Amino acid sequence: MEHQTFAERLNAAMGRQNLKQVDLLRLAEQSGLKLGKSQMSQYVSGKAVPRRGIALFLAEQLQVDLEWLYEGVRPGAGSKKPDAGAGEIMEQGMMEPEEGERTMREVKKSSKLNNVLYDVRGPVVDEAARMEESGTNVLKLNIGNPAPFGFRTPDEVIYDMQRQLTECEGYSTAKGLFSARKAIMQYAQIKQIPNLSIEDIYTGNGVSELINFSMSALLDDGDEVLVPAPDYPLWTACVTLAGGKAVHYICDEEAEWYPDLADMEKKITDRTKAIVVINPNNPTGAVYPREVLEQIVELARKHQLILFSDEIYDRLIMDDFEHVPIASLAPDLFCVTYSGLSKSHMIAGFRIGWMILSGNKRIARDYMEGLNMLSNMRLCSNVPAQSIVQTALGGYQSVNNYIVPGGRIYEQREYIYRALNDIPGISAVKPKAAFYIFPKLDRKKFNLADDEKFALDLLREKKILIIHGGGFNWSQPDHFRVVYLPRIEVLKDAMGSLADFLKDYRQS
Repeated sequence: MEHQTFAERLNAAMGRQNLKQVDLLRLAEQSGLKLGKSQMSQYVSGKAVPRRGIALFLAEQLQVDLEWLYEGVRPGAGSKKPDAGAGEIMEQGMMEPEEGERTMREVKKSSKLNNVLYDVRGPVVDEAARMEESGTNVLKLNIGNPAPFGFRTPDEVIYDMQRQLTECEGYSTAKGLFSARKAIMQYAQIKQIPNLSIEDIYTGNGVSELINFSMSALLDDGDEVLVPAPDYPLWTACVTLAGGKAVHYICDEEAEWYPDLADMEKKITDRTKAIVVINPNNPTGAVYPREVLEQIVELARKHQLILFSDEIYDRLIMDDFEHVPIASLAPDLFCVTYSGLSKSHMIAGFRIGWMILSGNKRIARDYMEGLNMLSNMRLCSNVPAQSIVQTALGGYQSVNNYIVPGGRIYEQREYIYRALNDIPGISAVKPKAAFYIFPKLDRKKFNLADDEKFALDLLREKKILIIHGGGFNWSQPDHFRVVYLPRIEVLKDAMGSLADFLKDYRQS
C-alpha cells in the first residue's frame, strides 16, 4: 500500500469524524490546550507535524491510534521524515527524542502569529507551487497581478522613472518626495477629501505597508476594529498582529454586496475603535452608493469611531458608477484613506501606495505621532516609485481604455459574469469595479463542507488556482474568488474546465 503522510492520515480521520479545523480548534480551547489557527492549518496542509502532546489530543478527538497517526515518523528533534510527502517537514523539537539523542531548543515563530492567516498566499498556493516545481502548468486565477496577463505600465511612466533614477539614489523624507505628495494632495482635493495639507500624506511600499502601520500605531491588546466580511485578508491579519480583534460585519450578497448596516451597528462595543471600509471592494467588486456611505458615517459619528477607507480600486470603476470617498462625507471625523498605483497603472511590482489623513485631526494628534514614529523607523518608501506619482496621476489616464465597452477588463468582466452564472450550481453578483468576482456555490448540490478542500480538488484535477471564500474571512464554505485578468480565450478554457469539474463533484 502506498505510504500516507501524516497530513493525509489526519485529513482522512477528520473526514471520518466529520470534523473541520475550526471544530478541533474549539475543542482544544475547551480543553485548555493552546492550538492556533496557523498551527492547525500547517498540520492539515502537510507543512508540519505536531509535537506529541498536540498529536495525542488530535488522536483522542478523532478516535484513532496515536501510533497510526505518527506512522512512518521517526521521533527526533528537528529531524525530517525519510518518507515524508512533498513539503512535509517536522517542526524542530516537536516529538520526543530517541534515547541518546540531544534535544535542541526549538526556534518558534512569535505567538502573535498564531491566529494570523493570509490564504491569498496560503496552503492552496503552496500546493500550486509544488505542482509547478514538478513541471505542471497552473492557471493562476488567484491574485490581482496584472503583469503576467499582458497588462503593461504606461510608457510615459517608465520613461519618467528612467530619467529620474540618478536623482533617486538616496533616501527621501520619511513621508515621501514633495512632488509625489503634492500630486496626491491635489488628487485628494479633486475627490473632495476635506481639511488636509501636504503633511497629511504618507507614501508607502504599497498600501499593505501603510495598513500595517495604521493598525500597529492604533491598537492595544483587545481593541476591536470592524472589518467587512468578505474582506481583503490583510486587514484582518494586521489587526490581529497588532494585538487587536477583527470583528467582521456582513456584506449582503442579496443587496449587491453592500454592508449590512444593522449587523455593523450590532457589533459595535465599548472596545471598538474603528470601522474599515473597502470601496471598491475586493473580493466582490462592489461599489458603495453615497447613501450607504452616509449611513456608515452616521454610525461612526454616533460611536466616535475612526474611518479607515481602502480605495485602491477607485480608478477601475465600470458602468458609469460613481466612486465617493467616504472621507468626503465626514469632515468632522478622523479619516484615513488609502490608494496607490499598483492596479490603476498596472505597476504592482513597483510598490507605491499612499494614505491620506483628513477631517478632525485635532482629536488624533497622539495617534498621528505614532504614525510618524513608524514612518521614520522604516526611513522612507521606494524612492524611484515615488518619482513617477506625479506623472501617473496627471494627464491622460490609459486605464480608462480598459474599463469601457470594448476594453479588456470590461469585456472580460462581461464574459466571466455570464460564464459563471451559466454553470449549474454557481451564481454570482456582477462586479462594478476592479477585476475580481466572488461567486457562490450551491452547498447542497455539491455537499460542500470545506471550501479550501474544494479549491485544492480543483487545483489538483484541473490545474486551476483560485482562492476559497474562507481566505477572505467569509464564514460559510460556499464562495471563491476568481481574478478575471486573463484574456477571454483563456477564461473560456478555464470556465469549461470548471464546469466539467463540477459536473460530478461532491464532497464526501
